[in-house]
Amino acid sequence: MSPSHTSTVPFVPETAFGIWFLRTHTWEHHVLRVAINDLKRLIDTPLPAAPMIVDVGCGQGISFRLLADAFKPRRIVGIDYHEPSLALAANAARACREKIAEIELLHGDCAELPLPDASADIVFCHQTFHHLVEQDRALAEFRRVLKPGGVLLFAESTDAYIKSWVIRLLFRHPMHVQKSADGYLDMIRSGGFTFTARNVSLPYLWWSRAKDFGLLERLGLYRPQPGKRRETLVNVAAIKSG
Repeated sequence: MSPSHTSTVPFVPETAFGIWFLRTHTWEHHVLRVAINDLKRLIDTPLPAAPMIVDVGCGQGISFRLLADAFKPRRIVGIDYHEPSLALAANAARACREKIAEIELLHGDCAELPLPDASADIVFCHQTFHHLVEQDRALAEFRRVLKPGGVLLFAESTDAYIKSWVIRLLFRHPMHVQKSADGYLDMIRSGGFTFTARNVSLPYLWWSRAKDFGLLERLGLYRPQPGKRRETLVNVAAIKSG
């Protein structure tokens, strides 16, 4: 199912390296798994016993098994604009048949989700938002498809990381929309979501430190301090308000 304005969707194609990297063990184990575990820890509101999860920017579907283990959903809807990745996501969905009753894949734009209002318990947005050109529209769509009290699980790299030389070299992103951790949190709050400090995490993981990948810290030569560093990651579990 495609959005009506597919032909005019602002889209920055990923590099071949980026597409390959998103199916590596490093991505699954050190990035995706860690983020899902952290996001689950940040939730302080009751969830349905078998939630319906929308995985926006699901890519190749590596998240499906991890989401199934973490939240025991009755249904996952994976949405992505990159059709070759969706073809691979179909394989990931088939591999999860024993863990989850239904996984549906839709071709669509995050700024115009092909889903009805108030249809999701959780919107999972992992390392997707910094790829989106129309961020305000996408956030409004996340809110629209969530049920009242639904949860947005948002995990994102900040401009400090996305604009680093190594990421510029290996990946492609719309640079004019990149934001700091505070910038993303302000956008989410202004977009009709509520959260407190206990619902926010600012990981400073080794792979997000493009300057030295945490080598100086491992050698005992540097100890990063929150508030005195440029945050590279922001995770938040936000509730649809109103």
